[in-house]
Amino acid sequence: MIPLIFQAATKKRKFLPLYGNDYDTKDGTCIRDYVHVSDLAQAHILAVKYLRNGNKSDIFNLGCGKGYSVNEVIDAVKSVTHLAIPVKIEARRKGDPAILVASNEKAKSILGWKPCFTNFETVISTAWQCCEYKK
Repeated sequence: MIPLIFQAATKKRKFLPLYGNDYDTKDGTCIRDYVHVSDLAQAHILAVKYLRNGNKSDIFNLGCGKGYSVNEVIDAVKSVTHLAIPVKIEARRKGDPAILVASNEKAKSILGWKPCFTNFETVISTAWQCCEYKK
């Protein structure tokens, strides 16, 4: 979703579609868990080491364990970029849960992984620094 918000902020798309604003959450928008790409890369490195040490293939959830609403993400992007984000409310997408937040306890206990980028504004600002849409 973050790249889509960047596209709306930089006018690479007309607006950000917001799929539902009537969920049972604090501001009516879906809540999701966001993890920094560097943290994801570190988890993959640890998973490869885990496999190379002879352990069996397994499934791990990766996330920060904290969720942010769509509106909170939009506000964070506005704060970092100082740009307006045109939003258009659309109908809910079938099957979208109100809240989806990962438990990373298994990855922490087995792989020794933990996210380093836990400040959400840092996640947004580092993504913005590398953003191809600013060009």
